[in-house]
Amino acid sequence: MSEEKMEGSVMRVRELHVISNGQSELEHFARVAALIHPYVTAFHLREKTSQALELWKGVMALRTSGVPLSKVIINDRVDVACASGVGGVQLNYQSLEVWAVRNAFANMRIGRSVHDVQEAEQMSYQGADYLIYGHIFPTDSKPGQLARGTKALEEVVKRVRVPVIAIGGIKPENVQQIMVTGAAGIAVLSGITAADNPLQSAKNYRDALDI
Repeated sequence: MSEEKMEGSVMRVRELHVISNGQSELEHFARVAALIHPYVTAFHLREKTSQALELWKGVMALRTSGVPLSKVIINDRVDVACASGVGGVQLNYQSLEVWAVRNAFANMRIGRSVHDVQEAEQMSYQGADYLIYGHIFPTDSKPGQLARGTKALEEVVKRVRVPVIAIGGIKPENVQQIMVTGAAGIAVLSGITAADNPLQSAKNYRDALDI
């Protein structure tokens, strides 16, 4: 995996985040993650209907499959993230405030999902380590909702000092449209986990990021 994007003397790898879809068993997600984790920056457990114990078992399945816990991010549930020793937590508008989580867990990597420039600026100011912004392109997961597009993504990137990860309708063939905005990487759901060949799909995304 090549390194990209020089900032001063720091080389940053363009990030590939893979997100569970809440529809498959976490054990299946863990098996897929075991195959693809060398190409992936972070695995998000976004399971809105799962209870704390189910999420914890999902984390343990990832660990047993050989996925480093440092790559695992729990959506919303700060308690599970802390108890299971994963790398971070992804917050949304219904979650605890970023500043509150930052004050309680200074070393935890905190992401925040945002949908406009003002929200992005606020969450960056509160102490988020990175932002997930979208949806960028039309996607079946948000039928009837207008895509925000790459121009809006570029504006968010320009207005905050933390990495911005793009999400929504991203395919290997449009990855470079994302990267020219200055985004730090991409997040993918079914494009990898629901693919006939998840390993090849992950490689395709990684290759597109590393161009």
